[in-house]
Amino acid sequence: MTSQEHSYYASFGSRFGTPDDHKSLIDKAHELGILVLMDIVHSHASNNVLDGLNMFDGTDGHYFHTGSRRHHSMWDSRLFNYGSWDVLRYLLSNARWWLEEYKFDGYIFDGVTSIMYIHHGL
Repeated sequence: MTSQEHSYYASFGSRFGTPDDHKSLIDKAHELGILVLMDIVHSHASNNVLDGLNMFDGTDGHYFHTGSRRHHSMWDSRLFNYGSWDVLRYLLSNARWWLEEYKFDGYIFDGVTSIMYIHHGL
């Protein structure tokens, strides 16, 4: 089982336990000498407006691109605007939080081609 399947995700629910269960799983892995990497998705975010960042402040473009660059057609999701300092600070603080709170050892970045290329690597 991957570690991320043990996590709680507000948009998707919990598959195998609570946040404290996940912390315990990571602690046990560390006791066994196993490094734990998190598959982190900073390339896009859910369209969900009820419990996600989309329209978080009531505007369409606080964290995301607007216009033709706002949407990833293959993933049906919003695309972060990396030209915004607020976005960069948010994503970096998010990455740091997971390291400090859950004690992950590092990351696997999902969707990197979408971060690197305007055409999203399609």
